[in-house]
Amino acid sequence: MYNQPVCLLCLVVLEASNLMGHNLFMFNQLRVVELASVLAGPAVGMFFAELGAKVIKIENPHCGGDVTRSWKLPAEDPNPDVWSAYYSSVNWQKETIFADFTNPQQRQQLYDLLKTADIVITNFKHGDDLKFGMDYATLSHMNNKLIYGQITAFGPQSDRVGFDVVLQAESGFMYMTGYEGFAPVKMPVALIDLLAAHQLKEGILCALLQRQQLGKGCLVSVSLFDAALASLANQATNWLMAEHVPMPMGSLHPNIAPYGEVFTTADGLGIALAIGNNKQFEALCQTLNLPHLPHDARFTNNQNRVKNRNDLQQLLAEAFKVFDNRHELLQLFIQNGVPAGAIRSMPQVFELPQANNLILEQITPNGQLTKRLKSTVFTITPYQ
Repeated sequence: MYNQPVCLLCLVVLEASNLMGHNLFMFNQLRVVELASVLAGPAVGMFFAELGAKVIKIENPHCGGDVTRSWKLPAEDPNPDVWSAYYSSVNWQKETIFADFTNPQQRQQLYDLLKTADIVITNFKHGDDLKFGMDYATLSHMNNKLIYGQITAFGPQSDRVGFDVVLQAESGFMYMTGYEGFAPVKMPVALIDLLAAHQLKEGILCALLQRQQLGKGCLVSVSLFDAALASLANQATNWLMAEHVPMPMGSLHPNIAPYGEVFTTADGLGIALAIGNNKQFEALCQTLNLPHLPHDARFTNNQNRVKNRNDLQQLLAEAFKVFDNRHELLQLFIQNGVPAGAIRSMPQVFELPQANNLILEQITPNGQLTKRLKSTVFTITPYQ
């Protein structure tokens, strides 16, 4: 047992490295079978693929495989043998097997594969795991060291089908996203899927550590709904403690100002601010040649700035317009410790060397070059 607080991920990696040699990041003795499709489950599979595990993705031949193969932009090649960009985003370095769960021979082949697996990832609709004989009880009976990772929409006993936008709606995200007086807006990334994927990764890492200690696998289950609720953070607490109902307010923050406001320089390019304390506000005002503003009774502390954010926004907007060039002002902000960021389009994001350093490429069996971003962007430096 470990009596002191530890970084769980570090501990699991270190434990694994003790078994697998001294290469800290090599999980290459782990075998992961992915019975999941779309985004959340495959994102977990790709996480382990990036760590070096062998990930085998099982797809249904009767429906053309993972449905995201068909989720193509109008400009993409309609040929079904060509991977869609969406499918490519979370299916890097996986071995793909097309198998029919209802075919006894093919199901037995899957059972043989699962008998030697370390982890299985699933996102079956309620009851389908039992119908196909791929439920936890069945598989754990065959392999008691198997870690069964399960993602559901609203819990393992619910029949509700859940896509990300449904969960964004049900969990309160859409209600408070967008602008007052306009229709609710979803986040542009299927963030609930990704949050659930992170929850399942963490659970599986805990299960790997437990297996090191006890020698047995277990069931790790997470629902999209619970993952969404767990991520409401301060917005939920604002309601629970202060009975404040979060309303749509664009990029603004209910607790901090100026935070999320976007201002443009004379060249028409935008900068977003994230001023979290008085020191940063003073640095902002000095940079914008507004040294008197921190002494204005309306803006002397954060609570006053939140109360009077409209007045503050007008004053700051005028000051931004004095600067001809966004890049030069942003550099001044960085030098003066002012938290601010340029509003970048996707092409502009990938003008940054740091973004390009995260690109993973793969050539598919038909010769197609695919690209996506790494999902494992942490680093672990061993003690020297």
